[in-house]
Amino acid sequence: MRGRRSKPAKALIILVCVSGFISLFSFIVMKLWNAVLPDVLHVSVINFWQAMGILVLSKILFGGFGPWGGKKHEWKKRMQDKWQHMTPEERSRFKETLEKRFEGRFGRRWCVPDFDKEEKRKDEAANNQAGAE
Repeated sequence: MRGRRSKPAKALIILVCVSGFISLFSFIVMKLWNAVLPDVLHVSVINFWQAMGILVLSKILFGGFGPWGGKKHEWKKRMQDKWQHMTPEERSRFKETLEKRFEGRFGRRWCVPDFDKEEKRKDEAANNQAGAE
């Protein structure tokens, strides 16, 4: 049992660390704001609580209310899973649909998705081996 902390002690340590981090970050924002922006943009000097408010506001506007970056690439992972379970016919139909949809906007140059690049390399390697024989 030596070295183990109780749950309230761990919670207190976490709370102190999080509060310290937020305070430090707010202090850094305040100092940077006061050092740069009043001279450049002619805005007023801010205090610590205003800096903390700016951080909260920027989190709300740009980061949402979810976790601090847990869902950034969730759509990409879902698409990769979906792509892996498609048959070759479904993949070609999907590509044709994308080409038709974006042809008017971007011309024929549409970006090949990452999950398709690996398939393309495998197909090219197989074609090269078949051609060498």
